Amino acid sequence: MATLHLAIDRDTGTPLHRQVYEGLRQAILGGRLRPGQRVPSTRGLATDLGISRLPVLTAYDQLLHEGYLTGRTGSGTFVSEGVPDDLLRPPARTGGTPRAPHSSSTRPPPANRDQALGPFQIGLPAVDEFPRTVWARMVARHAHAMAPAQMAYGDPAGLAELRVAVAEHLRAARAVRCEADQVLIVSGSQAALRLAAAVLLARGDRVAIEEPGYFGAQTALSAGGAELVPVPVDAEGMMIASLRRRGGRVRAAYVTPSHQYPLGPSMTASRRFALLDWAERRNAWVLEDDYDSEFRYVSRPIGALQGMDAHERVVYIGTFSKALFPAVRVGYLVVPPSLRQRFVSARGAFDMFTPTLTQLALAEFLRGGHFARHLRRMRGIYLARRDALLAGLGRHCTPALTISNADAGLHVAGFLADRIDDRDVVRRMSRRGLTAMALSTCFVGAARRSGLLLGFGASTPQRLSEATRVLGEVLRGEDQASPTSRKWRTHDVSA
Repeated sequence: MATLHLAIDRDTGTPLHRQVYEGLRQAILGGRLRPGQRVPSTRGLATDLGISRLPVLTAYDQLLHEGYLTGRTGSGTFVSEGVPDDLLRPPARTGGTPRAPHSSSTRPPPANRDQALGPFQIGLPAVDEFPRTVWARMVARHAHAMAPAQMAYGDPAGLAELRVAVAEHLRAARAVRCEADQVLIVSGSQAALRLAAAVLLARGDRVAIEEPGYFGAQTALSAGGAELVPVPVDAEGMMIASLRRRGGRVRAAYVTPSHQYPLGPSMTASRRFALLDWAERRNAWVLEDDYDSEFRYVSRPIGALQGMDAHERVVYIGTFSKALFPAVRVGYLVVPPSLRQRFVSARGAFDMFTPTLTQLALAEFLRGGHFARHLRRMRGIYLARRDALLAGLGRHCTPALTISNADAGLHVAGFLADRIDDRDVVRRMSRRGLTAMALSTCFVGAARRSGLLLGFGASTPQRLSEATRVLGEVLRGEDQASPTSRKWRTHDVSA
């Protein structure tokens, strides 16, 4: 069972057990949790919510007594199959798409492998911590058992059982409002962005993007001839007042509301509502990139913007590259029902379908609870790595580097003084075996800010501590005397 997104407010007068009870009850009645779907264990949910187990036990007992949940000896706790149908009211849908049946400018890669696995590499998770034995067993089993029909051409929308599993995960963990037939499986978030641009944007259309923003989105959205319109961000996310001043020709807005790339803040509720209001009034689309929402360190994961959308103007994009490993090459979109057929047709024209063997193994990985267990374990590992990075930066790189935000994700952004050329710093870091990204390269407009993006997902705490010491030497100019004093080896990833 995936992590369940429940809102817990310690400052309100409502007891914790009542908040858990109401959150679960509303998730069932609203359709986020479906009949027969397994819910987290009381111990697991208490850990996810950061509360003691007693309030969760009390809430589960009440829900069991009222018939919303049912227990199965040796299997866990499930949503009752006997909840009256007239109580189960999923959000209203438009269009005639049938509901799927329920069932249980891109930057070049580093030149060599050592560089790709060097300290501070952006976008790389802890590949050394992935449960490869479990994954290999699943891949092998499905490879041996593939039927002839599964070895032929697949559904452009993706394997049905994987779309069901993804939809269940998103409803429970990200508060996304969706059915399985709204999910499309694609080869990563970059493919999802390129597909969305092909369906929603014509040559010459204007699309608003965050400034600074994700370079991959800038490339994907402009590849078909759309005009990029940079909109500044602040501590509350994209500045919607600035978006409104861009005029009525903007056809879409690309945002990373749960963890803004690259600076890190989360979009506030008021900004989210303002963005959705803008999209509804302008008949525009919102592209929500939820690229690493699973990893948050100062609070529970924030619900998706898509779940707040009452007018079906949001296309939701996610990926397994950060949660699992990049080479899995699986991402997904959740599209409004009115757009589904257009997306499926366009997806077939791109690369037809995602490899079936990977989809089969991933569907089992999700359904069997391995994904949820992996995420819970990785949150603790990434928290330790983030803390080691921040401690090392504070010890070796202050005051030359000022951290912007470190609340979530697998990287931190730091600001350099304006007179420092961050691209030159990155070049000097590269000579010492450190891989980072210059913040100035994330801007589209003329106004740029100097800084560094430092990834911590793929390096151990010990390695990060040593890397920050070397970075401090670079920032102080001490690298000029000994530019090759440290070489990082590939096997240092798990050192």
